[in-house]
This record gives sequence, structure tokens and C-alpha cells, in this order.
Amino acid sequence: MPKASDQRSQLVLENFIGGKFVPCSRHIDSYDPSTGEVYCKVPDSGEDEVEAAVQAAKKAFPDWSSRSPAERGRVLNKLADLLEAHLEEFAQAESKDQGKTVAFARTVDIPRSVDNFRFFASSVLHHTTDCSQMDHMGCVNYTLRCPVGVGIPAGVVNMVFGTGPRAGSALVGHPDVPLVSFTGSTATAQLITEQSAPYCKKLSLELGGKNPALVFADADLDQCITTTVRSSFSNQGEICLCTSRIYVERSIYPEFLDRFVAAARKWKTGVPSDPDSNNGALISKEHLEKVRSFVALAKSEGATVHCGEGVDQLRLPEGNAGGYFMPATVLTGVADASRVMQEEIFGPVVCVSPFEGGEDEAVARGNGVRYGLAATVWSRDVGKVHRTARRLEAGLVWTNCWLVRDLNLPFGGMKSSGVGREGGRDSYHFFTEVKTITVKH
Repeated sequence: MPKASDQRSQLVLENFIGGKFVPCSRHIDSYDPSTGEVYCKVPDSGEDEVEAAVQAAKKAFPDWSSRSPAERGRVLNKLADLLEAHLEEFAQAESKDQGKTVAFARTVDIPRSVDNFRFFASSVLHHTTDCSQMDHMGCVNYTLRCPVGVGIPAGVVNMVFGTGPRAGSALVGHPDVPLVSFTGSTATAQLITEQSAPYCKKLSLELGGKNPALVFADADLDQCITTTVRSSFSNQGEICLCTSRIYVERSIYPEFLDRFVAAARKWKTGVPSDPDSNNGALISKEHLEKVRSFVALAKSEGATVHCGEGVDQLRLPEGNAGGYFMPATVLTGVADASRVMQEEIFGPVVCVSPFEGGEDEAVARGNGVRYGLAATVWSRDVGKVHRTARRLEAGLVWTNCWLVRDLNLPFGGMKSSGVGREGGRDSYHFFTEVKTITVKH
């Protein structure tokens, strides 16, 4: 966890470069989303700090990359053990920084980090290389996978805090950074692509989503509604995989809407430390205003707000009155061409709309945005599930479930939702360069 010093009772974070915590001369205020008050200062790093981190990484790379997979695996497992041993501290820190509930950080975020370290510590031991014989040429060919970049001795991992225009640009545009893995907005990814293009860098971009759920008349509504409320509003809707558009077959639309709105009203938004809270606060004041503006736009276009923003009042303690909270919000009557249906909102807002043209209409409307990250399909008909899943333009399609992940399988999106895939073999390929060696005997 980043080191923090105490200056006049103000928490001040430091960068971690070359195995040491390094103070920074400039800082940015970081707000506790649940109170709206500054709780620490974060380094506002620039070219100098990025340069120091890159040089530290270059120095550490030869030794670390030459270590055996088994040795590197032991280091990753040790990191997983340390994370697990300090799980509660990390959960509390993540909640305070992000506004999410402590329960979500405790049961999802930190355990998932632990699982990732353990998975890749093991998977690195099981990848094999390719070999081919050319007897007529008296040669044998084989491939090697060479690491592109770093992994734990001093300089292998560096943390440099800062803004995109300063620290981000300096990092992405640095000639000695050969690879960029980025998770964030499509607009930022466009800038990263432009800045890295002169160096032909490898890019893995996991970007925005406007994820549809297709609910057919033969769906198990009990399971569907329970799961779709969770897929729509988990973590305040601030998960790139969250459902934001729900298309329901006309014959069950009235029942679905009534039950879905009732379930959404029970999805409690409150203080992150409250174990009964399903949602905490959104990440920032600016983001809360952006999410609210989408609801206002929908209303101005004639949409109906069934619950949430402007309809249901939140009851918060006095100390949290300035926090960035927003209740689970359900909209209907939003046209598919509306910005509310087309743009990523990244908040606890979902649009519900009926369809009556069968699979063709459902798939066409599901595909009717520039994003293609994830989708869900709800039906008891196995054939229908396979047909619609194959036709949906999304990198991940869940059927009769949501957010079931296998780290062996590819993760990433289509269209404006990203470039490349990570997970298991895909991560192995992305974070290494393949080299072919031919030996004549």
C-alpha cells in the first residue's frame, strides 16, 4: 500500500520508485466520496517522476526477467499471501478512496486481486513453446517467449501517481515504455493510441461499455430479476460490465418492469461502512453531476423515472450529507437514438424497453451502439441462447447469469469497447514477444 506521511494532520501519499517511497513537490486533493471532504493529498507527478520510474524499471528488468518461472511464481504467491493477510486494511482503504461499500471491497475487489496473483503464479509454469522440424533442410525451429516488461525486486514495480495530461502522457509517450495496458474511457484510449503510435507500441485497451440484457418471454423471471438488479447497480453501476440497457419481450414487459422497479427500490444506497448498504457513493462530485445530467436529459425527452434520482429520497447521516450518493434509478420511454441509450453513463442508471420482433429485433437493438463489451441473454431455450449469443457484438456474453469469470478465458471488448484480450493465454501472449530460432545441424 502506498506510503503516506502526516503533514499537519493531512495524509500525503508518496510515489514508489526503485523500491523506495519518494515524496513529490506537487499534489492533488483526493476526496472521500462518502463525505465530499478532502482526506489526503496525492502526488501530481510529471516527466521527472516518470523518467525515474522508467529508468528504475530498465535497471531491474535483466535480473528479474532471467529468473525461472517457478521463482517468479513464488514471488507472486507471496504477494497474494500478503494481500490476504491485510485484506481488511485494503478493503477499508479502497472504500474510503472509491466510495464503494466496505463489504464490496472486502468480498469482491481484494479477493479478486488475490486470485489474480495466484492464477498467474501458477499459469506461468504451464505454457509451452512451439517446435517444428525441417529435416529436408537439416534444421529445427523453435520459439521462445521473451518478457516485454516488468514484474518485484527494487524497480520492477513502480507506482507513479498523477493526472493523465502530465503523468499519463509522459508515460505513454516515453520511448522506453514498449507496451501499454489501459482500462478506462474510449476517449482517453484514443489519446493513448495517438501518443504511442510513433513508437509502434503494443496496446491492450479495455474500454467503455453500454451493455444490453435481452430478456425473452421464456426466461426464469425470479432468477433474471435478482441477477439483473445486481448487474445494473452493483458498485454504484461503476463496473464496465454493468447492464445499462434492458430489452424485454413485450408479453412479459409489464410484469418484469413492476418486479424490477420493486427490487431496485430495495437496493439500498447508504454509508459505505453500513453492512446493509448495497451501494456507496459515486467516485467524484463531477461524476455524480454527469450521471444526474443523463437522468435530466432523459426526462426532458419524455422518459419516465420509476425510482431513484428525483423520486426516492436518501436518508443519510449528517456527516455524509455532502457525499456523492445516488439511488438506483430505472428509466423507461427512452428512444434508442437518445444519448442516454447510446453513451456510457457509468452510474446506477438503467433503461428498460420492450421489444416484440423476436430474436432479430432483440439482437439488432442490443448491437445498436458503438460499444461491444458485454451482454446478457435470459431464456430457457438452449437453441435461442446459442443463436443470440453468437450474433451479439460483444466480447463477453453471459446467459442466465452475470459476472461469472474464468481467468483462463479471454477478457475484452469489440468495437469501441477495446483492442486486444487479456486473461490466461491471451495475457501470456500480450505481455511477451515471440521469437523464432532456427538451428541448422
